[in-house]
Amino acid sequence: MGKYFGTDGFRGEANINLTVEHAYKVGRFLGWYYGREHKPRIVIGKDTRRSSYMFEYSLVSGLTASGADVYLLHVTTTPSVSYVIRSEGFDCGIMISASHNPYYDNGLKVINGGGYKLEAQIEQEIEAYLDRQFSDSKDLDLPFAVREQIGRTVDYAMGRHRYIGYLISLATRSFKDKKVGLDLANGSATTVAKGVFDALGARTYVINSEPDGTNINTNCGSTHIEGLKKFVVENGLDVGFAYDGDADRCLVVDEMGKVLSGDAIMYLCGCYMKERGELNHNTIVTTVMSNMGLYKALDQKGIRYEKTAVGDKYVYENMMTNGYSLGGEESGHIIFSKHATTGDGILTSLKVMEAMLEKKEKLSELIKDLKIYPQLLKNVRVKDKAAAKNNEKVLEAATKVEKQLGTEGRLLLRESGTEPVIRVMVEAQTDEICADMVEQVIAAIRDCGQTE
Repeated sequence: MGKYFGTDGFRGEANINLTVEHAYKVGRFLGWYYGREHKPRIVIGKDTRRSSYMFEYSLVSGLTASGADVYLLHVTTTPSVSYVIRSEGFDCGIMISASHNPYYDNGLKVINGGGYKLEAQIEQEIEAYLDRQFSDSKDLDLPFAVREQIGRTVDYAMGRHRYIGYLISLATRSFKDKKVGLDLANGSATTVAKGVFDALGARTYVINSEPDGTNINTNCGSTHIEGLKKFVVENGLDVGFAYDGDADRCLVVDEMGKVLSGDAIMYLCGCYMKERGELNHNTIVTTVMSNMGLYKALDQKGIRYEKTAVGDKYVYENMMTNGYSLGGEESGHIIFSKHATTGDGILTSLKVMEAMLEKKEKLSELIKDLKIYPQLLKNVRVKDKAAAKNNEKVLEAATKVEKQLGTEGRLLLRESGTEPVIRVMVEAQTDEICADMVEQVIAAIRDCGQTE
C-alpha cells in the first residue's frame, strides 16, 4: 500500500484527507499519462454520496485540462465502469466511491484499459506527482492542453444502459414467478438492479432505493443485512440480494431468512459450475478471510482452492495467472472471470438465480452441506497500523490465542487496506470462544497505547 492508494484506490474522508485538489491533480496526471501518444478517452462513474458530484467535477477539470475527453456514466456501479472500459476501448476509467464506507467517506478507484484495478507502478507515479504538487517546493506542473487539444465532456448514460443489457443477456432462463427482494443500499445499484430483474420477469421487491446523498450504506445493504432478512421472511420471498454502496459486492438471504456470505455463494456456485464442467481446473480462489467451514465442505466435494491476500484485485490476479473461473471474498466480492474482471454484485445475483432455477431447488437446499464456523471480526481504530500489529504484547497475545484454538479455530490479525484500523478475526467452535479470543487480542492492542 502507498501513501494515498490502498487496496481499493485512493480513499478517505471527503475534504479531510481526500480533497477536491487531490481529485483535480489525479485527473491532471491521468489525462497527461494516457495522452502522451494520442488523445485519451476516459470514462467516469460515481455512487450516490453527496461528495461524489464534487469529485466528479474536479476530476473532469483535471482530465480535460490535460487534454482528455471524458465520458460521464453518472450514478452507476463499479463493475459497469469496468465493463464499459473493456467493451468500448477506453484508456481507463475512474469510479468515485468509498464502497461500503459511510457517506462522508469517498474514494477514487482507477481502472485500467483492461477493466481491472490500476497497476501498482502507475499508482506509485501518481503518488510521486501528488507529493511534488503538495510540497513546499513544487516542481513544474504538467503542461496544459490548449486550443483544440483541450478535452471535452460527453454525457454517456448509454454506456450504463449497455451494461444493463449485457447483464440481462447472461440469464439462462426467465425469472418469472420468482419473488426476489433487493436491498439497494441507497447506492449505485438503484440505477441498475431493479431494471435487470424486472426485465427477466421476476416479481421484484425493493428496499433502500431512495438515495439522498447521506443515506448510502446507512443501516442497509450488505453491511447491515438485518433489514433484508426481515423483509424476505415477512413477504414470503424466494431469495433476497443485498449490495454495498457501489454494488461490486453481494450477500444473499435464503427463503428462511438465513444469510449467505461470500463463502456460501462461492460454495454454491462452485458446486454448480463443477457439475456443468465450468469450474476451470476444479479450483476456487479465496482469500485468507474465508471460513474454515468452506474449506472443509470443498474438500468433501473434491474441489480445490487457493488463498490470496485480502482484496479482490489479488483474487483476480491469481485467477488470471492460473486460468481459474471463480474466486472471491467472504465479504461478497465474487468474480466470474468468463463475464467480468472485478467483483460484480448484480452479476453474482444472476449466477445464484441460475443455480436455483437450473437445479430446481430452494436456496437453503443448495447449501445444506456447508457448515460455517462461528466467526467474529472486530475493528480497532489505531494511530499507527504497523506499530500496533507488530507490538510485542500484541504478538504475544496472538500467539497465546492461536495455541488455545489449536486445529479447531484460527486467528487472523491484519491491517485494513482502506481505513486506519486493525482487524481482529477469530473462528472457533462457538460464539463464546470467538468473543473471548478476540477480546484478548484487542486488550493487548489497547495496552500498547496505539488506539485512538
